[in-house]
Amino acid sequence: AAAGLSYVGAYVINTYKSYDNFLQDKYALLPAVIIICVAVVMFIIGLIGCCATFRESRVGLGLFLAIILVIFIAEVSAFVLGFVYREKVKTDVQGTMRSVFEKYDGKNPESTVVDYLQEQLQCCGVKNYSDWTTTQWFNSTGNNSVPQSCCQQEAKNCTGHLDQLQKL
Repeated sequence: AAAGLSYVGAYVINTYKSYDNFLQDKYALLPAVIIICVAVVMFIIGLIGCCATFRESRVGLGLFLAIILVIFIAEVSAFVLGFVYREKVKTDVQGTMRSVFEKYDGKNPESTVVDYLQEQLQCCGVKNYSDWTTTQWFNSTGNNSVPQSCCQQEAKNCTGHLDQLQKL
C-alpha cells in the first residue's frame, strides 16, 4: 500500500507540471506531498506491525492497534473536511481557470496550456463553450468562434465557430 501511495504522489507531482498555470496556488502540491508522507508513515507502521507479529509482542501489537485507530480517525476527519470544503475548492479552481482563460491569446504559454488541457480532457471552457464568449480573445477575434482546441478530435473541418456546436 505504501508503494502504491508513493507512486500516486509522484504521479500527481509529475502531472502537476502540465497544469501549473491553472493551479497557481502555492498549496496546489500539498495533497501530493501529504500522500507521499502518508506512504512513508504507512511503511514504518507496517514494519512495526510485522516486527510485533514475528516477535509475538503484546506491547508491539497494542502499539500497532493504537496507531491504526489514530489513522482511521484521521481518515474519517479528512473525509469530513473534504466534504465540507468541496465547494470552496471547486470555486477556487474555477476562479483560477477563468483568469487563465482571460489571458488566452493563442500564442503565449498560458494559451498552450489551455489548448493542451482542452484537448486532453476533451472539453471546452471551464464549464462549457459559453465561457469563451466573455473572454478578450473571443471579442478580439470578432469571428464568433472558440479556439480550435475545443473541436472534437474526430470532427473534420471544425473551425471553432459557434454555428458548429455539434463539432465542439
